[in-house]
Amino acid sequence: MTIRTLRVQAMIVAAVVLAGITSVPAVAQDRSAVLAKELTALLQQRKLDSIAARHPAAADQFVAALFFPGQLLVVWARTTAPAILNEKVIRREFRDVYIDLNSASIPESRVMISDGSADGLSPRREANQPFDTHDANGKITRFDGNWREDKMSEAEYMKIFTQADAAYVTALEALLNELKKTS
Repeated sequence: MTIRTLRVQAMIVAAVVLAGITSVPAVAQDRSAVLAKELTALLQQRKLDSIAARHPAAADQFVAALFFPGQLLVVWARTTAPAILNEKVIRREFRDVYIDLNSASIPESRVMISDGSADGLSPRREANQPFDTHDANGKITRFDGNWREDKMSEAEYMKIFTQADAAYVTALEALLNELKKTS
């Protein structure tokens, strides 16, 4: 994703918030849904439970995912030892990269997404379905539609969701590119 695309997305988010529109464009949600489903299908097809790759945002940043049937856990972060993680990616030690990003990465750069149904992020919880979460800078946001419980306005909630979903799309694209490259 280019910087220009990210700027356009940011302007759309700002316009949506300023206009008081609180729904997320279906295209944005559909993008993470399509990518999450494609990633999990390829992981299942190849009998893998994890994947990792360099994150396109920075040379010292990596992204990794752990897949359980019905749940996708994704983490990305910067690291002080990019050469070590790069070697693990090359050796296809994807689960080790996932563990390292959760424990030995730069804490303030760590972002975690729990895609509760492995179907892309959704701003609201469907009946009898798990909700998605976003954890960045030690703040966990539950995407269950209950922004008041998190002591924020609906506009703030939707802004966090839209930013999380855009970042999730970037992470999923990096993981898919790696998975397709390693076939």
